[in-house]
Amino acid sequence: MAGMEGGRPSIYPTLLYADAKAAVKQLTEAFGFTELSVYEGEDGQVLHAELAQGNGAVMLGSKGSGSAFDNAMKGAGPVGVYVVVDDVDAHHQQAVEHGAEVLMPPTDQDYGSRDYMARDAEGNVWTFGTYVPESGI
Repeated sequence: MAGMEGGRPSIYPTLLYADAKAAVKQLTEAFGFTELSVYEGEDGQVLHAELAQGNGAVMLGSKGSGSAFDNAMKGAGPVGVYVVVDDVDAHHQQAVEHGAEVLMPPTDQDYGSRDYMARDAEGNVWTFGTYVPESGI
């Protein structure tokens, strides 16, 4: 894929959660992410985690850690992340089985994609679909 050195993505959405452990559990169980790494502080707080989906990944951590990123994100609202999946209907079913809040069921879009939208436990909106944007790189 263009823009990927050594097969690695060059952009990683990064999210902070009040309960990062619960976020890792929901993202892996309901949304099918694979846990790559989780680093915890002595108090058990998730300092940094990496989760993969397809050939992309997200990074996440705990709110209130006092890190430079945590301080920069203070007051930031929920984010939206789009994730490409092969089988939208099967992915949606897995999310439903794990209690994810579905905002839009699998829907065929005018531009040729099939998407569904869900909200995680802390308000971030995740769209899963078949559309793969051209990178132009």
